[in-house]
Amino acid sequence: MKVEKLLSIITINYNGLEDTCELIESLPADDDSLEVIIVDNASTHDEASELEKRFPHVTIIRSEKNLGFAGGNNLGINAAHGKYLFFLNNDTLLEVRGKRLEVRELFLPLINKLESDEKIGIVCPKIRFTWGNKLIQYAGYTPLSSITLRNKPIGYGEEDHGQYDAPHPTPYAHGAAMMVKREVIENVGMMPECYFLYYEELDWSEMIRRAGYEIWYDPACTIYHKESKTTGKQSPLKTFYTTRNRLIFAQRNIKGNTKYITYCYLVSIVAVRDILKHLFSGKVDLAKAVIKGVMDFIKK
Repeated sequence: MKVEKLLSIITINYNGLEDTCELIESLPADDDSLEVIIVDNASTHDEASELEKRFPHVTIIRSEKNLGFAGGNNLGINAAHGKYLFFLNNDTLLEVRGKRLEVRELFLPLINKLESDEKIGIVCPKIRFTWGNKLIQYAGYTPLSSITLRNKPIGYGEEDHGQYDAPHPTPYAHGAAMMVKREVIENVGMMPECYFLYYEELDWSEMIRRAGYEIWYDPACTIYHKESKTTGKQSPLKTFYTTRNRLIFAQRNIKGNTKYITYCYLVSIVAVRDILKHLFSGKVDLAKAVIKGVMDFIKK
């Protein structure tokens, strides 16, 4: 696709019209150097038409099938004309403090980071929650353990006193807000669609780092995240996909005998623990979702 814009912002809408409208309204979407692409991932009602009506300057793509996080974003990639692509969750916002900011004021620090070194393929901003004291959600990630697949978002749940205001490399991008060079996608490929929900950006980060690129956190830009409005913090849907997708991630990214040790740990320890925890707390639907997640992986 011919590059005609400086930046393409891509977001997915799934039964989230109000959030998506708030996001668009927080963007300088009428700036000529920017395009905004909304992929409606088969919302129950025709929210694509409503978005087109409210925002004629925004590109709206209606998918008749829910393609998941990666599939929806890949539709956006195929339609994008930007040199840089900024993937934002539809439940994120830019805080502009009452004035209209331009693209270069909002996003130039991230673009500058990408342009500062040909090895940098992705850059993520600081992410803070929208509620309460706007605690930090993401200031980079710690590495994943090869057996337990555990890691932590740096700064999670902390008040922001500037303690994470230095840019640094990080092993993984955060799917709620990540800016990627177009050439990286052309060289590495688009997001893996085998997950549907959760772990896509971790797998994509692995793909991109294996290709020799670096991922950076740069707090010069801050995005505010409402977090988990679509699937809920502890729903059967989220439980199923996180259980299944941990195993898929191990299958795709861990080599040798370590992979089988990881399988054993995730099934015999983590899954059993989660099933018992949910049963003891009376959440039978969540226990069933764990079992379903493991069985779905085994069947594949």
